[in-house]
Amino acid sequence: MAQILPLETSNIDAAANHNVARRLAAQAAELGSRVAIAVPKSKKRGGKRVYDTMSFEELEADSNRIASGLAEWGVAPGMRIALLVPPSSEFISLVFALFKAGAVIVLIDPGMGRRNLLRCLAEAEPEGMIAIPLAQIVRVLFRRKFPRARFNVTVGSRRMGGAISLAELRRRGRSAEFCYPAADRDPAALLFTTGSTGPPKGVLYRHGNFDQQVTELADFYGIRPGEVDLPGFPLFGLFNCALGVTTVIPQMDASRPARVDPSLICEAIRDWNVTQSFGSPAIWNRVGQYCEKHNVRLPSLSRVLSAGAPVPPHVLAKMKGAIATEGDIHTPYGATEALPVASISASEVLGETQYAWAQGGGTCVGRRFPGIRWKVIRIVDGPISSLEEVLELAANEIGELIVSGPVVTTQYVTRVENNALAKIQDGANFWHRIGDAGYLDRQDRFWFCGRVAHRVQTERGVLYTEPCEGIFNQHPAVFRSALVGVGPAGRQRPVLIAETWPERRPRSRAARRKLLGELGEIAAGHELTREIQHFILHRSLPVDIRHNAKIFREQLAVWATRRLR
Repeated sequence: MAQILPLETSNIDAAANHNVARRLAAQAAELGSRVAIAVPKSKKRGGKRVYDTMSFEELEADSNRIASGLAEWGVAPGMRIALLVPPSSEFISLVFALFKAGAVIVLIDPGMGRRNLLRCLAEAEPEGMIAIPLAQIVRVLFRRKFPRARFNVTVGSRRMGGAISLAELRRRGRSAEFCYPAADRDPAALLFTTGSTGPPKGVLYRHGNFDQQVTELADFYGIRPGEVDLPGFPLFGLFNCALGVTTVIPQMDASRPARVDPSLICEAIRDWNVTQSFGSPAIWNRVGQYCEKHNVRLPSLSRVLSAGAPVPPHVLAKMKGAIATEGDIHTPYGATEALPVASISASEVLGETQYAWAQGGGTCVGRRFPGIRWKVIRIVDGPISSLEEVLELAANEIGELIVSGPVVTTQYVTRVENNALAKIQDGANFWHRIGDAGYLDRQDRFWFCGRVAHRVQTERGVLYTEPCEGIFNQHPAVFRSALVGVGPAGRQRPVLIAETWPERRPRSRAARRKLLGELGEIAAGHELTREIQHFILHRSLPVDIRHNAKIFREQLAVWATRRLR
């Protein structure tokens, strides 16, 4: 049985504790009964939505109870525990509880499909699962894939597959302050990449990474206790509660943000006078269109954050018109392995950078966060073992972005062969290869030109996706487009695949030919795109599972190859 170490009796200096969960105790002491989490219910009363709420002091007590219950049961610091629970007050409480217990949380997007989910879970080798009943049934059915999983908890109305219930786990613990005193390099979580350029990889997050993320986000955007946030991505609820910000759980399927009901998002923002909201471009595309069509204003909303893929100017413009007059939309840039790296506001994007984007300059993702170091280096297809091997490029030269800093993770713990491809050693430190192509301008802003793996290598040279697509996306019928290469590298044929706005979709062969001809005229009119001679229309481009915004160009390249035979 593991010894329970309450925070107040720990012999480790509190200043050395980098466990992000320690911040919740401070917020609970300050904010007490203030609402920490609000969850909408299906019913309404008098025309108003009903919400279940949990205060900061209730969240602190509940997460302490679960954490100490885990420790009493035998869950020791460093053990990997998979968490398979939908966004809810219990999800947030369990995240804090696992951090407090010193466990390493394994988080996997359910939207990646059963096969990928099972593979990622098996590769993570969890020693337990805290999950809804359906996930516990899957664990039992595929028990051979999880031979080490013995600390299993069912979150639901009944026990499943030999797991204890969450209520029983709570009874094992106590509400007194409890927190594992983590060093900055202690493992905290295992998060998986979306797999947009290969199989999903398990990224090791350390307590220092999370702690620094919270600090940098709060400082950079001026987030203060007392604000109210609607997070379209579940983990943002963790940051909120650690900062004294109320979290309003949105009514949506977190694994399918592109299908969100915008009226429900607007309803929650109005019910709680939400001041900030984080979501993928797919969410804000739907909300922005809804607000414009129905003349909806959200005057309390002063800060919108969007990440996961480049945010089109039309989305930024519609949302900026719907929120507080003095408000803005910010697009933090980074990757699963390194976030946040940079940021830019809609006010800046819709100014001079929008013109450059339309002319093939790529997408400006802004200036780096204070804790980030970055370089653009010559593209190398293969490992780079040492920083001494890189060739740093001058301003305005396109290459690969590499980053280093406290929010940058240092290793994959599944698919470990990718460490050699993604990490560059620099003495005792590492740089991470983002895998994005682009350039730094003379103001030290990074301009994203697409994934390195997606560049099209023809006999005449290299075409980058983002600059070329930005030119075609100016056509009023085009919602988005994707440039792919067909054939072997060095002799690829560039193909432009376009998805139209639903209301502008061609309804006849003549209309299709006309639109394709217009795209050809656009290509011929720009030096960057003159080499593109193949154009195909696609009803709905395939996108990533996490944000429903990042285009899966690998799938499209296979599809285009079949079409051009």
